[in-house]
Amino acid sequence: MKEIWTTMASMMGVWAFCQSLLHTVFPPELRFASLKFFHRLFGYFSTYCYYDITEIDGVNTNELYNAVQIYLSSSASISGTRLSLTRGLNSSSITYGLSNNDRLIDSYKGITVEWEHIVTQRQGQNFSWRPMPEEKRGFTLRVRKKNKHLVLDSYLDFVMEKANELRRRSQDRLLYTNSKGGSLDSRGHPWESVPFKHPSTFDTLAIDPSKKAEIMADLLDFANGESFYQKTGRAWKRGYLLYGPPGTGKSSMIAAMANYLGYDIYDLELTEVNTNSELRKLLMKTSSKSIIVIEDIDCSINLTNRNKNNNGGGDSRKNTYDLAAAPGDDGGGNSITLSGLLNFTDGLWSCCGSERIFVFTTNHIEKLDPALLRCGRMDMHIHMSYCSFAALKILLKNYLGYEEIESEEEVAAAIGAAEMTPADVSEILIKNRRDKRNAVAELTAALKVRAERNRMKSMERNGNDEAEDDEEHEKRALEFSESDHLEGNCEGFDGNEGEKLH
Repeated sequence: MKEIWTTMASMMGVWAFCQSLLHTVFPPELRFASLKFFHRLFGYFSTYCYYDITEIDGVNTNELYNAVQIYLSSSASISGTRLSLTRGLNSSSITYGLSNNDRLIDSYKGITVEWEHIVTQRQGQNFSWRPMPEEKRGFTLRVRKKNKHLVLDSYLDFVMEKANELRRRSQDRLLYTNSKGGSLDSRGHPWESVPFKHPSTFDTLAIDPSKKAEIMADLLDFANGESFYQKTGRAWKRGYLLYGPPGTGKSSMIAAMANYLGYDIYDLELTEVNTNSELRKLLMKTSSKSIIVIEDIDCSINLTNRNKNNNGGGDSRKNTYDLAAAPGDDGGGNSITLSGLLNFTDGLWSCCGSERIFVFTTNHIEKLDPALLRCGRMDMHIHMSYCSFAALKILLKNYLGYEEIESEEEVAAAIGAAEMTPADVSEILIKNRRDKRNAVAELTAALKVRAERNRMKSMERNGNDEAEDDEEHEKRALEFSESDHLEGNCEGFDGNEGEKLH
C-alpha cells in the first residue's frame, strides 16, 4: 500500500511539472489563439452554421428571443418530448415550450432547422443598478450552410410574424379609451385599457345572413390584403359607417368585428380631445391590428355641413367647416376642426400604422357632412335596420333555442310593419326566457300592437298631408284671385291715365 501511495505521489508530481512546463512554453495567449484556430478550422469543414439568440441583449430584452419562445410553443412546430407549461398575464390559454437544454426540429420551405434551448448558471456578478437573472438563457439555431441565406432573409421574419399572431390570439383583447384632457398614464401613454370581454360574434349577431356574409367577407379580404394594398399604393386601412336607429346593434357589430379579426378596440371620445395636434398624437399611439371607433359622431360633437359665410356687406369667404363642442359642454377650449378629423381618417397621419379599421356610428346619417362619407374615409356604409324576420329567427335561436316556431307565418307578417329593433325584441325574450311559449306569445302580441300603432300613425300622417295639400290649394286659389284683382286695377288705372293723357 505504501508503494502505491508513493507511485501516485510521484505521478502527481510529474503531472504538476508538465503543467508548469506547458504554462511556461505555451502561455495563455498562445493557448487561446490555438483554440481559436482549431475552432475556425472545425467551422470551415463543418456543414452547419450556428446562431445564438440570447434572452438579454446587453441590458435590454431581446425581442427575437421572446418571438422564438412563442413560435416554438405552437403545436405545429413542437416535436420535443419534454415541455414547459406557462400562462402569461392577460392570457386566457396555456402555452407550452421547450424545457431547459432540450431540442426540436422545425421545417420551413423544405429545409430543416434545429432549435436548442440552452440554460446555464450565470457567473457571480458585481454590484449593478440592474441585477441580471441568475440563469443565462438563449436559443441556438443550427442550419446547413447552404440554407443560411433563406434563414436570414425570410425564416426569422416568418418566426416574428407568426409569434405576433400567436401572441395576439393567446392574449385577451383590450378595450382602450383616451384619457381625460389628454393626460398620460405612468408609462406615458394617452390611452387607458381594460380587458375586452364582449361575447358578441357574427353567429349571435341579429342581422340578415346575406348582409352578415358580405361584411365578414369584406373584413377577411382586408385582413389578408397586405400585398394588395402595397401593390396598389394604398394605406392598409378601411373605414366603416354604421348608421340606423338606436338599438339596432351597432355596438354589437363592432364587438363582433373585433372578435372575428382578433383586434383591439380604441374607443375615441372626441369631447376629451382639445386640438388637432392632440388628435394626431392619439392616432400615433394606437397599435396595428386595431379598430378605432368614434360612436355617435353626430352627438359627441356638433358637426355641421359646409356653410358659405356671406354677410350683407358683400364679405364672401371660402367654404368653412364648423366643428364645435357638443351641446351642454362647458366650452373648455375644444378647437378640433373637421379638416383635422378628415386627416385623422384619410390623411398622411392615418398611415403611421397599418392594418387598422376606422368605424363611425350615427343615428342620423343625414346630419353628417358628405366629405366624411366618401370612399377612402368611410368605404362601406352599413345600414343597421329594424329587426327583420331572418334576424328574429337568430334571436329566437339565441335566447330560446328555437330553430322554428309554430306561428311563423303570423310573426313574419307582423315583423315588417312593427319596426321593432333587435334590442326591443331581446328585452321581451330575456324577460320570458324561462317560459318559451309565453315568450313567443308575448312577442307576437307586441309585434301586432306595434304594427297597428304604426298603421294608425301612417294614416294620421297621410290625413295631415292631405289636409295640408287642401290648405295649400285654397291658399294658391286665393292668391290667384287677388292677383287677378290687382291686375284689373292696374289695367283700369292705365286706361284712365291714357284718357287723361289724351
